[in-house]
Amino acid sequence: MPSEKINFDYSIPKTLQINLTGTWLMSSGIPAVSEISSQLSSRGDVTRIIFDTSKISKWDSGLVSFLFGLSKECQQKNIKIDRKGLPQGVCKLLDLTEKLAERIKPQENREEPFLQRIGGKVLQLKESVLSLLGFLGEIAVPLNSLIAGKAYFRLDDFTLILQRCGADALGLVSLISVLVGVILAFIGAIQLQIFGAQIYIADIVGIAMVRVMGAVMTGIIMSGRTGASFAAELGIMQTNEEIDALKTFGVNPVEFLVVPRILALVVMLPLLTLYADFMGILGGYVISTGVLGINPVEYLNHTQSAVKLSNLWIGLIHSFVFGIIIAISGCLRGMNCERSANGVGEATTSAVVTSITSIVIATAIITFVCQVLGV
Repeated sequence: MPSEKINFDYSIPKTLQINLTGTWLMSSGIPAVSEISSQLSSRGDVTRIIFDTSKISKWDSGLVSFLFGLSKECQQKNIKIDRKGLPQGVCKLLDLTEKLAERIKPQENREEPFLQRIGGKVLQLKESVLSLLGFLGEIAVPLNSLIAGKAYFRLDDFTLILQRCGADALGLVSLISVLVGVILAFIGAIQLQIFGAQIYIADIVGIAMVRVMGAVMTGIIMSGRTGASFAAELGIMQTNEEIDALKTFGVNPVEFLVVPRILALVVMLPLLTLYADFMGILGGYVISTGVLGINPVEYLNHTQSAVKLSNLWIGLIHSFVFGIIIAISGCLRGMNCERSANGVGEATTSAVVTSITSIVIATAIITFVCQVLGV
């Protein structure tokens, strides 16, 4: 490295004066900090460093980088740096560099005590529950206005959300439901063929799809598709301060944005569930009659006799509950989203995870209740 750019002067006691000369550009090469470190090691009495930069002709970020590295070296050796001899622009850039380095400085990975971690999780759960209850309270007021016929939201927006929650999801619901029916038929055939009772595949597919699987699969699909969409839309509105603008104009954002989304999903999810039930039974029918050799008429008769009206109502209750869960989860995460791109991503992910987890829990609860009631 070109050491001729650096000269040392020890005329002042316990002080090292560094004279910088020439061009200090990245393209022309910058001396290594180790040259000064060796000087400091050879003279152990140095407690202060000063500079003379009057002979520098040109400089860029290379000089700032050199001085920043020297500053870190001196901090380790408890040597004070006097910046009075440096150009004013260099001093400002050094200040900015040090502040940025302090912000991105990695935090020490200190293990929290076990009880402290448990307490933190409990407090987070408490905040989540309070946030959910507060959001439900904010929804209750507009719903009361809706029942009284005084709700305020645009019909065009509601119609568009209905289309997105319903017709636009038919393709995906069709594919998944048919495949679930096919899977149930094959799984049932594995055991029923042992006893020569393949005809009861119709009972398995029909009851499973109508009672639980149609609603559950549709709910999971809509969680990843519509619930995430609600969270992302409201999160972007929160980031762009559109929700704040609605509040400024005296418009309740929950009534204007959240209520139509909840209504749309609650209306469309039972209809999608009925469609999913039909497509799942159709998938089982095609496999049973085309691959497993079951008589089509006998298959349909068994399906009709096995699937009771109570099974259909239980499936619709599932779908109604799932619609509420998905809509509230997506809207809650979107309304509470942090105002950044990362916050929108986290809100979307959290909405999907919360919806699917809640769907599984709700399914278990409804199944248990139906078992207790003997339905």
